Amino acid sequence: MSQNANTSERKSKICLCLTGKTIKEDLALVEKYRPYIDLVELRADYLDDDEKLSIKHFPYLAGIPSILTIRRKVDGGMFTDSEASRTTLFAMVLAYSEQNLAKNFAYIDMESDYFISSLNDAVIAFNTKIIRSYHDFSGPVSDLGSMMKSLRKTGFEIPKVAFMPHSLSDVTHLYEQSNKITDYEHIVLAMGPIGQVSRILSDKFNSYLTYTCPESSNSNLSEIGQIDPITLNNLYHFRSINKDTQIYGVTGWPLKVTSSPALHNAGYEKYNLNAVYVPVRSDDISQVIDFAEKADIKGLSVTVPHKNNVLKYLSQKDDIVKKVGASNTITQFAPQKWAGYNTDVEGFRHSLLEFLADDSSLLKSRLSRTLKGKKVAIIGAGGAAKAVAYVVNELKGNACVFNRTFLSAKMLADEYGFKYALLWPESVKLLQKYSDLIIQTTSVGLGVGENESSTAQNDPLYFYPFSGHEKVYDVIYEPQKTPVLVRAQRAGCEICNGENMLKYQGYEQFKIYTGKEFG
Repeated sequence: MSQNANTSERKSKICLCLTGKTIKEDLALVEKYRPYIDLVELRADYLDDDEKLSIKHFPYLAGIPSILTIRRKVDGGMFTDSEASRTTLFAMVLAYSEQNLAKNFAYIDMESDYFISSLNDAVIAFNTKIIRSYHDFSGPVSDLGSMMKSLRKTGFEIPKVAFMPHSLSDVTHLYEQSNKITDYEHIVLAMGPIGQVSRILSDKFNSYLTYTCPESSNSNLSEIGQIDPITLNNLYHFRSINKDTQIYGVTGWPLKVTSSPALHNAGYEKYNLNAVYVPVRSDDISQVIDFAEKADIKGLSVTVPHKNNVLKYLSQKDDIVKKVGASNTITQFAPQKWAGYNTDVEGFRHSLLEFLADDSSLLKSRLSRTLKGKKVAIIGAGGAAKAVAYVVNELKGNACVFNRTFLSAKMLADEYGFKYALLWPESVKLLQKYSDLIIQTTSVGLGVGENESSTAQNDPLYFYPFSGHEKVYDVIYEPQKTPVLVRAQRAGCEICNGENMLKYQGYEQFKIYTGKEFG
């Protein structure tokens, strides 16, 4: 494909970054991931010194188009020798270029401030392409178009810009600017958790390729947002994404763990729908809405901490959202017009009744949908707690809301005539009175290792001595057992996590997005 080919005619490629200490180690990774990748980047700066003489043989041994990169420390690499040493290493590799182009590196990555005319001529002579790269780990590039033009020093380079966004707005700006560049191939990516969406939607960002890394690596590539090729292909169906693909996603912050992409993308695959579901991370819901509108995202699952403050952006709300005052599902039904739904209610209701079904005293109530006579403690007063309170009231439970902020507890409790109290050690006796069913709705404990001891930081009920008679439900699903659930189970309590709630509310979301039943 010529350098001036219209970018709409091609698909974004998948590049695997190789950071092994030996050529043998890197070649083993090529074989492992070969079905999932289009090319590889040999990060020669990671190789042991005695391996560097073998660099020239790598493209032939790998049998796949290869990029040679010798990244300096200042640009996020591991090369610490002099520029003269690096130039010698590049020259040595190019000196062994062959007429059989398959034996040569298809690309050489050279930074924006590294221009050696003799190397440049040698690269072009053997039909090797130069990736002229610019990295900024401190912040975004304000004028992408001008930067790209400056990187194309001869007009033959593929310019690459990678930066660390300060916010999702920087990613939105990258999306808009990159899609204006249509007359030459270029590479763009935003690093870090916020920028990961630019890697998954590389084709939508009009980027020539996206970078991936092995599942386990001796580098920091996963920390800057790279994911492994198998996940990119099998979870996000990267090679099926095109200009017509409808985008859905989940938003929240920090959104370190989410199982929603696996559920939704499996559903799209089942029905052969041209759609993809991706994480959109931000602590500012206004920036999420702006990105979604610019990128034409059709729907979003909304999680902590946005379930309440998303309401101001909704033109339409279903009855449950109006009653609960929180939305976990939004769809863009017209340009800049959003409708809000709450599927947490159905997800929690369904999973709670399953959890309680083995209680002989509640066999009848499973059918009549009542918790009459049961005293329930609701821990927290956020978006999830609002859905829980709605269901507990619907099932006629007698509840008390415990929260670290007294006013928030009161406001939620007053909606249903529940009691309320501060979530602190002095409330132990009251909590014991409302302990037939304890429902933990906060994010405290999210992502904590299952073997970690209970503390005030990871266990919202660290002060509560479980007696064993309580039933304990935690809306968190990762880990499967939070510190509070571990303590409860050790005391003999029946426990339940939020995995089924996530599943059932996800089924409802899938139906809203697609009009189809998930199961």
